[in-house]
Amino acid sequence: MNTPIRTRLRARLASCLAVISAAGMMLVGLPAAPAQAAPGDTAQITTGKRCDEMHLGKKYPRTPANSGAPGGAQFEESWPGLEEKYFYDHLFKGFEDVPTPTAQELAQLGSTQEDVDAWDKKYARSKDPDDMKQGIYTRYNRYLKGGTGARLPFKRWQKRFLTQNQQNNRKGAAFERKTVRDFNLVGPDWLCEVTVEVRDQNGKVIARRKYDAYNAKKDQFAEFKSTSKYRPKQYAADRIVLRHKDATYDFTKKNLVIYGGEKAAKGTVNQYGKLNQALRGERGTTGNPVRIYERRATGMGVYPTTKYSKYYPVMNPNPARGTAGPMNDIAFGSGRNLNDAKRIQREFNQANTRSALGRGPGGVDFTTLEIQYVGNPVKGKGLDYSFKADYVDDEDTNPGYGGQAKLQLASDAMFTWLALDPRSFWVNLNPDQPDKIMDPTFGKTDAGRVLLVADLDMKHDYARAMDPRVEPGKTYWDAMSDVGLPCSHSLRNWIVPKAAKVRVDENGIYILDAPLEVKSAPIDFTTPSPNGDCSLTKEQVQTSQRLVDQYILPGIERKINEDPKYADLRRVYKSRVAAEYIRRQDKDHPTDFHAIIGSGDVKRWPLRAPNTGWTPKKTYDEYVTSFTKGDYSYPCEYNGENKTCVMGGVDFSKQPEKKISRARFQAERPRLDVTTKNSVRTETGYRDTYTAYLGGSSSGNTDNGGTPEPDPSPTGRPTHKPGSPAPEPSDSHSGGPTPTPITPPGKNDDDHGGGLADTGAQVGLVAGIAAVLVAVGFVLARVKRRRGTRD
Repeated sequence: MNTPIRTRLRARLASCLAVISAAGMMLVGLPAAPAQAAPGDTAQITTGKRCDEMHLGKKYPRTPANSGAPGGAQFEESWPGLEEKYFYDHLFKGFEDVPTPTAQELAQLGSTQEDVDAWDKKYARSKDPDDMKQGIYTRYNRYLKGGTGARLPFKRWQKRFLTQNQQNNRKGAAFERKTVRDFNLVGPDWLCEVTVEVRDQNGKVIARRKYDAYNAKKDQFAEFKSTSKYRPKQYAADRIVLRHKDATYDFTKKNLVIYGGEKAAKGTVNQYGKLNQALRGERGTTGNPVRIYERRATGMGVYPTTKYSKYYPVMNPNPARGTAGPMNDIAFGSGRNLNDAKRIQREFNQANTRSALGRGPGGVDFTTLEIQYVGNPVKGKGLDYSFKADYVDDEDTNPGYGGQAKLQLASDAMFTWLALDPRSFWVNLNPDQPDKIMDPTFGKTDAGRVLLVADLDMKHDYARAMDPRVEPGKTYWDAMSDVGLPCSHSLRNWIVPKAAKVRVDENGIYILDAPLEVKSAPIDFTTPSPNGDCSLTKEQVQTSQRLVDQYILPGIERKINEDPKYADLRRVYKSRVAAEYIRRQDKDHPTDFHAIIGSGDVKRWPLRAPNTGWTPKKTYDEYVTSFTKGDYSYPCEYNGENKTCVMGGVDFSKQPEKKISRARFQAERPRLDVTTKNSVRTETGYRDTYTAYLGGSSSGNTDNGGTPEPDPSPTGRPTHKPGSPAPEPSDSHSGGPTPTPITPPGKNDDDHGGGLADTGAQVGLVAGIAAVLVAVGFVLARVKRRRGTRD
């Protein structure tokens, strides 16, 4: 391309960008200015009880000097330790699987509060789950007869009005009590549940805000949020209250501190950041009128394990017994589509009046869901596990959904890897081998489907990357021309694991990272290409391959590891790492998984909707069409003729691992072990990331054990801070097992790859990882690019 042409293109691009920027401003507009105080507005404060009396049951004679949150930044946090917990009674959680009552059952029960109280007293004496079941039915009867509007079906009522309401109230109250104690919000100066009402000059209420605490001497309102999530209505009221000034009240000198128990949502930080900016300008100050102060802690609900406890059919080797935990609750309750998820999130928000329930089922981006931990399996005690996923930015308008399908896929894949011989873990898209697509049994599972579909997707992405009209194909073909190569060689591409980064200790395995790599090697096919033949010398083939490795493969590899299209591939591969750990533990001491391992029976983990009609042949036929007819076409010169050229187009035979020491684990992932342990019982967020950790257990023990611990008195300021073998199309790999060297004891864990071996805790030496998911890919790219005017 000559310089004048390039200059004109740059000018046009700059012009286009200017137009786009202007259009963006017209469409998006500037942020709306916060509401201003108006002359004639009046305010009234309705005071509540003393905080110490309300939450701690006693009156302290004075307010200590270190009362309240320290510091002055908009956002601050203390780290007393993620092991810090607080407990609350969540009785109804133990009865989520109570069956829907019949009309006859309801007709035999009363519907008054006295009837409810009678059943509660009976259950308190007997601890018989059926007595509580009757009490729940009586509550539902009261709900049905207590209103005139449409009544929710029993299960939706139970989730929203019974289980979630109790959690919201009990967890919220426990966190408020904890906050009052931790920050010394005691003595006569601190009042709790204070309501501020602002009216306009016509007497109309324009803001009504109930603050959890108020200290007139400090000019400070306080909000307690166990999840650090703001409510839009509260924020709207804060914008008005903090600007109000009349003859009696001057709120323009007051500030607001939000005491949080978890990492503040992005919306909370951003919205109050905007308000701070506006208030600083109006007040002429440099401080932050609104501050968010977090003391991270995990709220644990205490509930019984009963015959009516809810279990889910995932992650349990016993088909008659499922698992329980926050991962299951959120995934199975997330909705199957966007509209379903929005309805569920609305009902969740209606119950979340104290913002104690977190983001809700819609708060998790299930497309990023991957297993990150499995515990040490012990026979008769099941298995603890934990998944991680990103949070969505705005669950109320764009909630996450489809969690059940993603969790089911990860669970099914883990059992598939356990049940089948590792020699069957291969897929093969080769136009010369229609009879060797994949192992027949493996082809009846979603794990096998994911591998074969990902292999085809990778070939399509490779074909698009080779397009000489766009990058990186243009650079590749320019380099080919520079070295005098008339066309590219035939090659095969396949996906292999890089070293998985894991930490193994006496409790289980933490799968910290499991990256994938794209490999490529020359190969010949008998199936003809629509582009014709191209003969290169051995040296030319090596040069062409080097240029492919340099310019084309890095972008494909990034897609494999980052693109949402390959999320299922990454998901099932992490399940493979978890399965291999379980397999090895079972070899040392038989576990509940023993009968499954190597059984060859995958009937419990079949292809699931919407893929029940999928067959390997369907994907293979798509590949052959792509190979022989191409994915796209473009004008080119080939062997001196002007014509139209076309383009078309996973070996996991090894699963190498990079073990890390305990010291490095704690340095790189501080307190991840504690976060993971807590996540088995409740949703947790990890440190300063917007990542959710959600776990569960197949042990059958779904409660948190014990009863809520008594709260200590305030003590001062807190501390801060068989299968058929894989085909062998080339000599570059084998479809069979590849032993991994055992790490010698006493060596630095960081210096060795290989299998799951001793990593600090004396777990013992274990064998190398067997062959995984052999998936062999091929692509034919025999193209000569017509050369145009060069720069």
